[in-house]
Amino acid sequence: MFLKFISIVLLILGLIFIGFSGYKLINIKFQEKKSLDEAVDVVSGQENFEDHSSELPHSFLKGEVVGILQIPKLDKKLPIIEGTEEEELEKGVGHYSDTKLPGEKDRIFLAGHRDTVFKNMGKIENGDILSIDMATGTHEYEVFESLIVKEDDLSVLQPTSPEEILTLSTCYPFEYLSSTEDRYIINARRIN
Repeated sequence: MFLKFISIVLLILGLIFIGFSGYKLINIKFQEKKSLDEAVDVVSGQENFEDHSSELPHSFLKGEVVGILQIPKLDKKLPIIEGTEEEELEKGVGHYSDTKLPGEKDRIFLAGHRDTVFKNMGKIENGDILSIDMATGTHEYEVFESLIVKEDDLSVLQPTSPEEILTLSTCYPFEYLSSTEDRYIINARRIN
């Protein structure tokens, strides 16, 4: 009798866990889609910025949509959100506020969750093209390096001026279900 009771309790807890996880994943996908729609609106305003790139703000407010990251190899278009806290990362790819934006000839640092926006990031290879669409236009980058670093390795945030480098970061290993101490980094050089 006691074992049957324990079995039922464990089954109920398992169903609650699965239900909560499913809800969380659906909510993240909804937030990402909503942010992507907003990013498309922001980027489609680019005719207002032609030859006026100085009009683009040098910083965005936390939570604001910055643009769209395109990863053709993975067939992904991802909204870029200012900030890298959990709230921003649930909406898309987070832009680390202490780094630059496209066109500023320095490091651009973007972070995302390995199980949502940066799922399959390990398939990106040297030579692959990444692009960032913003109101000022499209900025393209060619991947030249991927590496694994510790989560507290700040070298991946160091300035690269005058060279413009796009850095993508996600947790590693990809298959872990909990937080990890390592980060998978992809670096790409500006090509246009």
